[in-house]
Amino acid sequence: MRIAIAALTMLSAAVLPAAAEQLAERLAPCFACHGEKGQSETPEVPSLGAQTAPYTLIQIYLFREKQRVFEPMNEATKGLSDDDLRDVADFIAKLPPPIPPADTADAARLDRGRALVEQYRCNICHRADLIGQENVPRLAAQREDYLVKTLRDYKSRARIGYDASMAEVLQPVGDAEIVDLAYFIARQR
Repeated sequence: MRIAIAALTMLSAAVLPAAAEQLAERLAPCFACHGEKGQSETPEVPSLGAQTAPYTLIQIYLFREKQRVFEPMNEATKGLSDDDLRDVADFIAKLPPPIPPADTADAARLDRGRALVEQYRCNICHRADLIGQENVPRLAAQREDYLVKTLRDYKSRARIGYDASMAEVLQPVGDAEIVDLAYFIARQR
């Protein structure tokens, strides 16, 4: 229900002329799901704060063109111009990064996750600090449940990226490893 309301609100915001509203006001409906200032509190919904602009631009373009299908996002991006998409991506990149969970982390799980990041070379494309670069997304401090879902979806090919690299990289990764990777990544600053 919350997603449907947010989608309708975003759709109506997208229809209004760009000059009539400030970008921050136009993005307010996005934060209904993605959280205030891009820090998601909604299960399986990503935090957007400090996401790389090129990556965000590609994703919202894919949603607009329905090459990536998720109805609330497809509706929210419908009618946005290329300039609108660039403005949104640039705005999101300037938001503060998500904050890792405040819980006392399990040292053994962190060690396993750290080793898996190196073993599967996540730290090459996503950088050693996992903050992403260019069209490679920021992972550090992303929601753990979102990371698990997304990694599973890439592995099963339920989520198709704009290239096949994630599906290929994840083929040898077991489900328990996905869980440990997500645990570690979610706790990185």
